[in-house]
Amino acid sequence: MVRALEGDFVESLEGLIFDVKGLIHPPDRVIAYLRYYPDEDGDRVRAGVRYRKVYPLGERRNLLRERWPLYLYHDKVFHRELQGVPIHRIARIYRPRERVEALREKGELDTLEEAALSLIDTLREATGLPYRCFGVSGSILVGLQTPTSDIDPIIYGEKASFKVYEALKDLLAKGGELQPYGEEGLRSLYRARAMEESLDYETFKRLERRKVLEGLYKGYDYYIRCVKEEVKERYGDKEYFPLGECRVEATITDDRERIFTPCQYMVERVTLLEGVREGLPERIVSYRGRFSEQALQGERVRARGILEKVLGREGEYYQLVIGESPYHHLIVL
Repeated sequence: MVRALEGDFVESLEGLIFDVKGLIHPPDRVIAYLRYYPDEDGDRVRAGVRYRKVYPLGERRNLLRERWPLYLYHDKVFHRELQGVPIHRIARIYRPRERVEALREKGELDTLEEAALSLIDTLREATGLPYRCFGVSGSILVGLQTPTSDIDPIIYGEKASFKVYEALKDLLAKGGELQPYGEEGLRSLYRARAMEESLDYETFKRLERRKVLEGLYKGYDYYIRCVKEEVKERYGDKEYFPLGECRVEATITDDRERIFTPCQYMVERVTLLEGVREGLPERIVSYRGRFSEQALQGERVRARGILEKVLGREGEYYQLVIGESPYHHLIVL
């Protein structure tokens, strides 16, 4: 069994590069979604090989189905089709902590690498945390960055994540090299995420302006992912049964997991607006970083996603999973 965390990348024997999703994986493979693949017309080059980036979830799935169906499978615990790399097909695992160490030892850095390491040092100095609490993911992790790529730091551990989160608030309030997104940056982010199907731009802007885990550092886009390594759940401890689409209104009662990827919001006073009626969710969860920091305790929200029944030792409950479709959303009313 290979231990893989959110933010790691996995390369297959064919040279396909996948980004790891979540913290829970079956014993025979790593759940990970295609991100880069060799293509002679690709715009990224590493060691003389050209690669193309693929981002929309539907496009990733279709590409695998057409060319590499081995990496699509039906998961017996999550009861849905997932992307994943079998253990025997893994050529290499890229780990964000190791990449930070390599950048610190590297003699000559490009400007993006310099900015990434500088951002990590800024956060480290503001919090007093050691380097082992930090990693860098995304294109820098696998050496496929371009001059316009993002910086994707990872923060490991619950306590470290909250320390960094509070430090970011102070740093952004002071101004300087860390800046929140302005109008141009928000419009660019809205287009890049193809959010038109799920919410209008003004609502998107209202929600994104509250966030501190994303913004600009020295002119580069950054997105900081907080990974809660302390998760005790193991593959098979629970089973997840997707029941169908539904849309609800609810009140957030616990937002302590909001800064993490995956993120979670506990809810009550749930009203079903449309969709499957088997049960009402007691939590809203997402494996996509775009839904982190989205809502706060006490706020009334409207959400669209997949209603899921969860069975485990502690019994049965329902949750709403958002992020598997471009139509999914979590909106503060």
